[in-house]
Amino acid sequence: MNCRCCQGEAKRFGHFQNRNRTVQRYRCTRCGTSFSESQPLGGVRIETAKAAQVVTLICEGLGIRAIARVTQLDQKTAMNILASAGEQCARLLDEKVRNVTVKQCEVDELYSFVRTRPDNTEADDEEHGEFFLYLSLDRDSKLILNHLVAKRNGDNCRVFLKDLRARIAGRCQLSTDGWKPYAGGRYNTSAVYHAFGDDVDHGTEIKQFGNVVSRVGTNKPVPRRFNPIVCKWVKRTARIGNPDPAQINTSRAERLNLSVRIFNGRFTRLTLGYSKTLENHKAAAALFTAHYNFCRVHSAHSKTPAQSAGVTDRVWSANDLISNLA
Repeated sequence: MNCRCCQGEAKRFGHFQNRNRTVQRYRCTRCGTSFSESQPLGGVRIETAKAAQVVTLICEGLGIRAIARVTQLDQKTAMNILASAGEQCARLLDEKVRNVTVKQCEVDELYSFVRTRPDNTEADDEEHGEFFLYLSLDRDSKLILNHLVAKRNGDNCRVFLKDLRARIAGRCQLSTDGWKPYAGGRYNTSAVYHAFGDDVDHGTEIKQFGNVVSRVGTNKPVPRRFNPIVCKWVKRTARIGNPDPAQINTSRAERLNLSVRIFNGRFTRLTLGYSKTLENHKAAAALFTAHYNFCRVHSAHSKTPAQSAGVTDRVWSANDLISNLA
């Protein structure tokens, strides 16, 4: 056994018993670091079934305190499961979601904040304040191809799109909104061109929203409080290559944003479920993405997105997800 820190030789250094099995401990003879043998969730010593229950509850939108009450676990234990599972889910997604054949891809960003709202945060604070969840969606399989939790700027947009390009096999049609890093002043100055070059058919969709002035057939104003704004017009523009104008659309990515807000309490607006640390925010996003791809059957095709995309051949349970994290 080699040390995980310095790759030096490690010798046995005791063991402990959890509900699943006896876990061997090791200690490095070079740097003195002690660690356990590989487990599904590093640093979590409860039984796998209980950890899977916590993962399921997190991915159904429950908060940490509610999960602690339901499972009768300590809040710190539930938080450790989130942090460990989220970190390893990010690695799992990086390994599994590769070389996916995609015809139509949609990209959008989802607003959130960490610890404090933007107006209460210093402009140069990289750990708190406003953060966006960048998401890319395969329109046919509903697979989330990649995600990124970061500030909303051109540099992070380029990082996100370059990662997306590395996961797609061949050419696809890419639909985005009209945010400047996507659209660019000219096609060869955009973040999309920076990532894909000419090997993509890219189009942007811009929607104009406004309030309903009056009810149908009357002149009475509609109260904004209980009525959503409506889309007044849509403009679709080809940016790179030869995209099909009828297929330039971001509605499915926007619908995915709704799923994130429903099933991830940290993205639910106007509640106290927001993340207090960026690390836990990223872990929650990775855990949701993995659970959505591999465990949640989508109504569009009665399969999980990973099944539909050919990434896996079966529906994973939360226990399967944890087992594949080892």
